[in-house]
Amino acid sequence: MSEVVSVSMHGEIAVVTVASPPVNTLSREVRAGLQGAFQSLRASPAAKAITLACSGKTFLSGGDLREFETGIQAPGYHEVLRLIEDSPVPVVAALHGTVLGGGLETALACHYRIAQVGTKLGLPEITLGIIPGAGGTQRMPRLIGLEPALDLMLSGKPLSAVDAQQIGLVDAAIDGDVTAAAIAYARALSAAGKGPRRTREMRVAGADRAGEIFAARRAHVTRTMRNRNAPQVLLEAAQAAVELPFDAGIRRERELSNQVERAVEGRAFRHLFFSERELRKIPGLPADLKSRPITKVGIVGAGTMGGGISMCFANAGMAVTIVDAKQEALDRGLATISKNYQRSVSRGSLKPEQMEQRLALISPSLDYAALAGADLIIEAVFENMALKQDIFRKLDAVAKPGAILGTNTSTLDIDQIAAQTKRPQDVIGLHFFSPANVMPLLEIVQCAKTAPDVLMTALDLAKTIRKVGVVAKVCYGFIGNRMMDPYGREAERCVLEGATPEEVDDALEDFGMAMGILAVYDMAGIDIGHLTRVERAHLLPKDPTFYRPTALLTERGWLGQKTGRGYYRYDNPERKRVPDPEAIAMFAEEAQRLGVPQRKPSRQEIQERCLYAMINEGARVLEEGVAVRASDIDLVYTSGYGFPRYRGGPMFYADTVGLRRIYDQILEFQKTLDPQYWQPAPLLEQLAKAGSSFAQWQAERKG
Repeated sequence: MSEVVSVSMHGEIAVVTVASPPVNTLSREVRAGLQGAFQSLRASPAAKAITLACSGKTFLSGGDLREFETGIQAPGYHEVLRLIEDSPVPVVAALHGTVLGGGLETALACHYRIAQVGTKLGLPEITLGIIPGAGGTQRMPRLIGLEPALDLMLSGKPLSAVDAQQIGLVDAAIDGDVTAAAIAYARALSAAGKGPRRTREMRVAGADRAGEIFAARRAHVTRTMRNRNAPQVLLEAAQAAVELPFDAGIRRERELSNQVERAVEGRAFRHLFFSERELRKIPGLPADLKSRPITKVGIVGAGTMGGGISMCFANAGMAVTIVDAKQEALDRGLATISKNYQRSVSRGSLKPEQMEQRLALISPSLDYAALAGADLIIEAVFENMALKQDIFRKLDAVAKPGAILGTNTSTLDIDQIAAQTKRPQDVIGLHFFSPANVMPLLEIVQCAKTAPDVLMTALDLAKTIRKVGVVAKVCYGFIGNRMMDPYGREAERCVLEGATPEEVDDALEDFGMAMGILAVYDMAGIDIGHLTRVERAHLLPKDPTFYRPTALLTERGWLGQKTGRGYYRYDNPERKRVPDPEAIAMFAEEAQRLGVPQRKPSRQEIQERCLYAMINEGARVLEEGVAVRASDIDLVYTSGYGFPRYRGGPMFYADTVGLRRIYDQILEFQKTLDPQYWQPAPLLEQLAKAGSSFAQWQAERKG
């Protein structure tokens, strides 16, 4: 046979086994092996039934995403799956592990499916900006019915084996050896004289209500997946399963699948997928470098961030000690942690015994000495340099040799913090995002003296606690907050120029940001950014309009949601944001006092000013070496700042717009707006004039 696919006989049952570690990807070699195996079995009268199984930890886990870039080589998916489905004897799939995408589409082409309890089955293509393109949109509605199939494909979420059995996706969910169970099932089918049960020959349950079902789903997708194209295309493909014969439906699916694979949305999702796999490649950091062992973690500060960070480590099974200066702060922090866990239990995403196990891992203390045995200590108090430096002097005195000292600062110079210790090589920035137990991003800030094994440990820890760990160098705001500074600046300036907060946020949310920046300020607390700017006043532009709306709100004590009003009012029972005419009048009055022209910027102008200012700063972040790669910036923004994944992140988005167009628009803004803020970054200018892109720049540096 082939190196990755073998055939063995168990009496009258042929077992086709795929062995392509680590996850049995449906690569060209695997497809060719399957083709050879099923062709040979068609000519074998000895086989009365066939079991398709995989060795290792999973059944076929999905397709090879690299083929989207290189092109799919023969034999193609449809050719191989049709060969399996055409088998003259029953084919039983033995499913275990993660059966996703092309792996599940292969299972659908088999005639029967047996799954091991614990198996996850799904069609997650929509989360990659594509559609199930190997027959999934045609076979799934036929197998389980139209509505359940649409739910499965549009959510992209996997089902458990037990749930899959309940909806008819698998014939049995079993404990124990799934291959042996599938062989026994195949033997029973053969003994009973049962032949193939081809999915393509089934009728689509729910087809009689297809009109109303599709209308409802289209309305839902338009509302919940704004600006996305792939979900609408998926619905079009599924409609073909209802309206067309199978072969015509497959042709339609292929046409539609090719469209979305080449579209920006699909390319954006794949860009992020592959970018995550690059994160650990740091210049000067050997891949075989050993991490320091981390089993006990200390947290200084029991507030929102400290509590959330503690949960991250407790969730990973690590013992955590939280230290705070006041008992009431500890009590409040632990109560919040408990409440967060209880919420997960009530939603069914956590078992009560798991909650108890995690809470038991978290110990409170008022004494820094309790941190003496910790392998890693993270300071998570508010943004104040003097306070953080004082804490690090205390940590230096109590932490054991080799313990890693991390700070959760979001903006401050960590080299200055590290200088307070006798062990600057052990200090690193670990910038979590709020709420820390939910948000996937972790900015790992490499200081001037951070030891290589400390950096490697941070990268490994990010993986352990299921975070997207992106390495940055020390500068104000690192990657994310530094680039947010000009983005927020333009949003606030637009308010002074006559745009209402609602118009600014609506423009940004229409682009796809999870939340408009002014609403974000209200949620985080208006005073937080303002106090940081007060501390940095000597470094800021001598411009009385700079972030002036936030300063005005802080002066009035309108600090956002926590005080019931900020850019918006929150005095309704749902605490939803509603426009505040008084705030709008205050901004207009201040604009008049400062002589700000009332330009009333359009939606497009608001978007371009905010986003192009962000992208321009991103180019500076790259040329200064603060970020290793343009794709790292994209991961920071899509994982921590609500930038739409379907646009690929700010630098990928810039490439899709065209750097020349962005550069020219910045020069235009230089003429019409305050020129001190509209100086093209040298790297942006260089790439724009060369007709290049951030992706090309990154590829050339890699080469």
